[in-house]
Amino acid sequence: MTENKEETTVERNKRKTVQGIVVSDKMNKTRVVSVERVIKHPFYKKTQRRHSKFYAHDEANESFTGDLVEIMSTKPQSKLKKWRITRIITKAK
Repeated sequence: MTENKEETTVERNKRKTVQGIVVSDKMNKTRVVSVERVIKHPFYKKTQRRHSKFYAHDEANESFTGDLVEIMSTKPQSKLKKWRITRIITKAK
């Protein structure tokens, strides 16, 4: 029963990635990221901007308020934290 680990790699599912702006950096290793989306009203056909806040894990505390970051879904790390920061796209001034 000797199996080569390289041959039996399991393909991981595609994870969701979104871009957003860091709104809060007051917690240790946790950032609050606001993600904006544009929807069209089903009846009036007017475009609306909606936003959602996600708690994301930042292991090295690299991001700060105002940074544009990319976050990826991950297994739950706490009650609210289900995302992690994969990269910082643009630093704030």
